Amino acid sequence: MPKKTKIILVATLIIVVLIITLVSILIKENSKQKYVEYNGNNLNESKYPGYKEQIDQLKEKHPNWTFTLFYTRLDWEEVIKKEGHSDNRKNPLNLIPDSSKYPEDWKCEIDRDKTYDNGTWLCASDKAIKYQMDPRNILNEDNIFQLKELAYVENAQTVEGISKITDNTFLEGEDISNALIQAGKNANLDPYFIASRLIQEQGRKGTTLSKGYEYKRTIVYNVFNISASGNSSKEIIENAAQYAYEKGWDTLEKSLIGGVDFVKKGYIDKGQNTLYLQKFDIVNRDEKLYTNQYMQNLLAPESEASNMLKIYETSDTIDSKLNFIIPLYENMPEKISEK
Repeated sequence: MPKKTKIILVATLIIVVLIITLVSILIKENSKQKYVEYNGNNLNESKYPGYKEQIDQLKEKHPNWTFTLFYTRLDWEEVIKKEGHSDNRKNPLNLIPDSSKYPEDWKCEIDRDKTYDNGTWLCASDKAIKYQMDPRNILNEDNIFQLKELAYVENAQTVEGISKITDNTFLEGEDISNALIQAGKNANLDPYFIASRLIQEQGRKGTTLSKGYEYKRTIVYNVFNISASGNSSKEIIENAAQYAYEKGWDTLEKSLIGGVDFVKKGYIDKGQNTLYLQKFDIVNRDEKLYTNQYMQNLLAPESEASNMLKIYETSDTIDSKLNFIIPLYENMPEKISEK
């Protein structure tokens, strides 16, 4: 082969390799999740239908609010498939209460009458998951706090606000209100979120885990219900009590501080910094998805968001500088998911 021909072949090969490498880099970059501040004009309505009008309405009512677009780079139907129950998964990722108030088609297709945890929970269907996960069902004043960034904001969260929502609950009292504010400051976490999470976990009057439970001759507390799982009420409590015992949570305050640290390290620091993202693990960490959800209760973000909204309203801090993170999925249907 002539020398000139060899040079041309080598040069061509190098160019091909460079092109393939460049294309691979571009594909990888385009598949990366990213966050972009919404400015009113940088959302592609044809690609992400049904978002813009609702975000703009919220912005008009609350000018101090900001919105961050979270490009998940995840296909909508694939997300629902992964979040749904399948015959090769032992435990569903999403549960609903066993109650007649929910439609029959909210029960999953597989094991639809099988109960979980303490026997009062059922597997959620794809339809139920779609309705609760579709961000367009959340972009309204009643539900938007599911998407609120859970960071501490100076002057937006107050002791008075905490006191109003915790009145007549197991968290009642100035000392606990101050402890919640301080815990939020220390962890850069919204204290209203902490209070809402505790009420969600313990109910307004608390449980044995917030009032003190005797385990191995030690009174322990686990206000975040960490490791509270099992097939009976006793097993659920015992597992949570064992966790608290091993952590040395022998006071309510220790349980509060330790629980906040657990949430921060286990979720917030991993990018799951909204109620929505703690329920639905769609934050890509080294290709890991759907594995780090805080709870199985499909309705928990809605319930917690309602509590947070009430606190902000009653404390007159609803119009503070709050940020909301809006997930965007690929290939979203134009029609918003129905209940």
